[in-house]
Amino acid sequence: HNYFWREQAMKKLPVLISSTPMLVCGEDLGMVPDCVPSVMHELQILSLEIQRMPKDSSVEFTNLEWLPYLSVCTTSTHDMSPLRSWWLENREVTQRYYNQVLHHEGTAPKECTTAICSEIIAAHMRSTAMWVILPWQDWMSLDERLRNPDVSAERINVPANPEHYWRYRMHLTLEELLKESAFNERLAEMSCRM
Repeated sequence: HNYFWREQAMKKLPVLISSTPMLVCGEDLGMVPDCVPSVMHELQILSLEIQRMPKDSSVEFTNLEWLPYLSVCTTSTHDMSPLRSWWLENREVTQRYYNQVLHHEGTAPKECTTAICSEIIAAHMRSTAMWVILPWQDWMSLDERLRNPDVSAERINVPANPEHYWRYRMHLTLEELLKESAFNERLAEMSCRM
């Protein structure tokens, strides 16, 4: 089984990779054949790293300071809850994250505040991954005035629900967003990874 998938990958992927000058990223989350990490490493395909979906089953949250350089770090994918929704989903997990990852004492706030969102995003931006690509909803969560008042409207896809469709729309127009110079300057500053 594993040999078959490795053989197929090594037959097809080098041809695809060499046919484009683009950087290749792989979605290697969840249940994947055991050969996937070594094939991706050998072919220098960037892995996808999400702090709350560790590839090491012995930890609850991935350490962002130990991500492989050949990776894309993100807070979530289109199939997951953005930060503010995730914060509300499971109070026990949120509490552990608040205490163990963010190193705060006491009870975690009920909602993911702008300060917490800022702290989480800043940590992702400091990660050792080559790329940090964050969902727009999480960037918007940094500003109390600009974040969507309806947290549930930020979810793009719910794979377990066949009736759910991709209906996410930014609740502001681009023209409104362009006028938010302080917000835009903050994003530019935060996204500068030198």
